[in-house]
Amino acid sequence: MIEELRISSLGVIDSSVLELGPGLTVITGETGAGKTMVVTALGLLLGGRADSGAVRNGAKQARVEGLVASSNLPALTTAVEDAGGEVDDDRVVLARNVSAEGRSRAFVGGAAVPIATLAGVAEPLVAVHGQSDQHRLLKPSTQRHALDRFGALEEQVAAYAAIHDELVATERELADTVAAARERAREADVLRFGVDEVAAVAPQPGEDDDLAAEEQRLGHADTLRGAAEQAREALSSEHGSPDALGAVAAARGLLEGVRDHDAEAGQLADRVAEVSYLLNDVAADVASYASRIDTDPTRLAAVSERRAALLALTRKYGDTVADVLAWAERSAHRLLELDGTDERIRELTDRSAELRRRLGEAGTALSDARGAAAARLGSAVSEELTLLAMPHAQVTVRVEQRRVDPPADRRDGAPPADLLEVDGAWVRFSRSGLDEVEFLLAANKGADARPLHKGASGGELSRVMLAVEVCLAGTSPVPTFVFDEVDAGVGGAAAVEIGRRLARLAEDAQVLVVTHLPQVAAFADRHVLVEKASDGTVTTSGLVALDDAGRERELSRMLAGLTESDTALAHARELLDLARQRATQGSRA
Repeated sequence: MIEELRISSLGVIDSSVLELGPGLTVITGETGAGKTMVVTALGLLLGGRADSGAVRNGAKQARVEGLVASSNLPALTTAVEDAGGEVDDDRVVLARNVSAEGRSRAFVGGAAVPIATLAGVAEPLVAVHGQSDQHRLLKPSTQRHALDRFGALEEQVAAYAAIHDELVATERELADTVAAARERAREADVLRFGVDEVAAVAPQPGEDDDLAAEEQRLGHADTLRGAAEQAREALSSEHGSPDALGAVAAARGLLEGVRDHDAEAGQLADRVAEVSYLLNDVAADVASYASRIDTDPTRLAAVSERRAALLALTRKYGDTVADVLAWAERSAHRLLELDGTDERIRELTDRSAELRRRLGEAGTALSDARGAAAARLGSAVSEELTLLAMPHAQVTVRVEQRRVDPPADRRDGAPPADLLEVDGAWVRFSRSGLDEVEFLLAANKGADARPLHKGASGGELSRVMLAVEVCLAGTSPVPTFVFDEVDAGVGGAAAVEIGRRLARLAEDAQVLVVTHLPQVAAFADRHVLVEKASDGTVTTSGLVALDDAGRERELSRMLAGLTESDTALAHARELLDLARQRATQGSRA
């Protein structure tokens, strides 16, 4: 519940404080006094569009503050804390600043927040109804939402919407998968050719390095063998030519000959002996190496051919054989994915069919529930209209599925995205269901029921909207209702009944009404008068909570334009007494 509303520099209002309470509060005043600025202020707190033109002339900014009681509203406390604000003594301050340049700032519980956050916190607290809201009632979406609220169908609608969203996502993926199938087929062909090419060559890890070394050896076999034979001859000659072994043996002999004369010479002789043994081993190894070198043109051709095959692979698929093998492994995995595309299409197609079946069942159940709720809502609203001086009015809530002719066969075999087959018939569907919901009004006995935008005058539409809201009051979690001259175009007995029904609504919620009708104002639990100061501004003292005498004077002004006329005052007292009697009767009913 909103306990207090502070308004500064907004329109004609300079600085005003509106203290509110439970029950029905009416706001009245002369034309141009600033009554609707209260609704404008609430709109700003609800995150509405900021208009710099609403900032009072000469002021730097307009500011609106709302003090909201958060007791019994745990969701509000959670939302405020999530926004970074504070709840003080079960009360929350919501605020909005609008500068003369058009910049806007929002605050929740003392914390600066984006406008959208303020809207998210405040919007569940207040339902505002004005002249523009009457026109919103003409929209099919608004009528459907009202029916769903009345029938407590929100969970059923949400369940249907969840299936709908899953179906949309599945069919979008299916369409993308089918559309990209040709591209994937081309990719698969390229990969399959490459994988087959690698498999045909069957390279082994490290094979390119081994073959390079072997080709180098085979290509220079004659040179290698000649060098090895010459080295062997130099180490150990088979033809008596001087060689290294002979020279070392001679050196050893000379040193051995003088070993007895000097120990160091003996040590040198031992070391030369070690050289002799090493030369013998090396000479044997060189001889063996020379004997193994063969000129093998056939093997050289085979190695060269194999290297050419590997080179062809490394030119396409990687710098080395190891890179080629890694590419082949990755490509094989990718081929499994691509080859699974047809399977994925089958899976998605089956999933789509299953979701469409479930959506049809959920949509049919929702249509049935809406049909039952529509009958109850139509009767309830018609009964309310009887109490609003429309005794012969009948409201019918029509719920119809949007059936169409069977669609032509599509090349891909898929059903149209916006059509659903239900019980052998094709219907249009959306996220909100299979139905078109429309309120029809027969304002007079014998009149044909017509859509509201064709069959209702402004005054009748005001009463229909109020009747709908009264019927929805028990299902609405909104603690505060604001009505901005919804009684326009209404007078006489109808105005009295509107006041009574507003008072009835105020038994379950806080109701704030801006009105020009004394018949409505008479039912107020709290009557606030907006008065202009002599300079045309509205100051704090300009918002006056009227006592009984003040209410009589204000009602006499509203009735006859006179505040001191005995006749007008008598009429005002009579109207107040009538309102009290009607309110008591309505409460008992």
